[in-house]
Amino acid sequence: YLVFSLTMFLFGGSMALVIRAELFQPGLQLVDPGFFNQMTTMHALIMVFGAIMPAFVGLANWMVPLMIGAPDMALPRLNNWSFWILPMAFTLLGMTLLFPGGAPAAGWTMYPPRVLQTGDAFPFRVFAGHLMGRASVLGAINIIVTIMNMRAPGMGLLKMPLFVWTWLITAYLLILVMPVLAGAVTMLLTDKYFGTSFFLAAGGGDPVMFQHIFWFFGHPEVYIMILPAFGVVSQIIPTFSRKPLFGYDSMVYATASIAFLSFIVWAHHMFTVGMPLAGQLFFMFSTMLIAVPTGVKVFNWVATMWKGAMTFETPMLFALAFVFLFTIGGFSGLMLAIAPADMQYHDTYFVVAHFHYVLVPGAAFAIMAAVYYWLPKWTGYMYNETLGKLHFWLSAISVNVTFFPQHFVGLAGMPRRIPDYATQFADFNAISSVGAFVFGFSQLLFAYIIWSCARGGQQATDQVWEGADGLEWTVPSPAPHHTFDTPPVIK
Repeated sequence: YLVFSLTMFLFGGSMALVIRAELFQPGLQLVDPGFFNQMTTMHALIMVFGAIMPAFVGLANWMVPLMIGAPDMALPRLNNWSFWILPMAFTLLGMTLLFPGGAPAAGWTMYPPRVLQTGDAFPFRVFAGHLMGRASVLGAINIIVTIMNMRAPGMGLLKMPLFVWTWLITAYLLILVMPVLAGAVTMLLTDKYFGTSFFLAAGGGDPVMFQHIFWFFGHPEVYIMILPAFGVVSQIIPTFSRKPLFGYDSMVYATASIAFLSFIVWAHHMFTVGMPLAGQLFFMFSTMLIAVPTGVKVFNWVATMWKGAMTFETPMLFALAFVFLFTIGGFSGLMLAIAPADMQYHDTYFVVAHFHYVLVPGAAFAIMAAVYYWLPKWTGYMYNETLGKLHFWLSAISVNVTFFPQHFVGLAGMPRRIPDYATQFADFNAISSVGAFVFGFSQLLFAYIIWSCARGGQQATDQVWEGADGLEWTVPSPAPHHTFDTPPVIK
């Protein structure tokens, strides 16, 4: 899972660099508009379903059994199947680029009627989506069964590490929303090939209904990508603050609240479709409500660090960047939640800046933090701390250089998914593109750090992070090639 995820991260990231290279200057330089839109579609699908989600499932596979004192995941064959579906799904998805007319260029959201005008690649795109959803549901079933049935004696639900809690809640979200996506894309398929009119206005259908169904999946999907990140950060901050997590129970309840609220806010993606005022008000207020449990989490992380004996190794640096930059993404999300203001922001680069602040320094930084944090446990070797810090500073600076200017061009009215733009936006776009290339190439350093650590190096000690006795279940770090046959101990 983790190796596949890193491969997809680099592959999907290269597509983002095509987008940013085209947008470096106004005018059409490198790629034609059709291919540009194929890149925006594929970049989103690969990053969401191929990079972020498999990485978190991989972390769950490795760490959840260790944290709850189980010998392995409950259903190893199911686990195997749910993984091997993924390379097949992304082979299908990648093949769509080779079809006449290329991949569907209607964006990852696949809105009709535009998506129904795409070529022969469309059913492959739909089938790949079905396979990704199936892989996610199978993985989620496995995680739920493991956590509910295989905890060590004496470990009640409210004694589990927060990473386990966040994954338990995420798994339920996955099972609830993936069938919704499957239904939506199947209805698109029958509209295109079987003469139905679910979303075709000419046959009595409603294109806006697709948006409702899609975002009923799509909004919880965003939380599926961020809740495990909350869990990772809730493990790392107490370790490097040398203090137990502040407000453990409130963190569990906040996670559950966010998961529940994620189901009743979907139409904030659709304020411009002409919904009734009552609908706009409901979705505006319920969206703003999500800020409350999220604020509880940020407060608890800061309170954990307060007066702690903090040190700043690479995992902690990534976790701190997560807290700070994810909060920026949260505030811009609050701005987008305000219905009248959203009329101005909708489909501009402000939205692009918002969700990239949530997903890159949010989900991706949390995955990087987790990898640095647990690499010594996984391999028995210590990674190169100097290179790790270099990777952090390159990533943290370049991610802001890339996405912060997009707030400004978005507020000034630059539309997203368009390969050309007015010259007034040229300077900010050039800055953004430079940041994107620095960020992209600095991830090669990340891949090198992982590879060199896995090959060997300085032996990791039993107590890797000195003096970090946080109240989490740990297994003494293995020597290389050592199986985890030591019973879990609580420190």
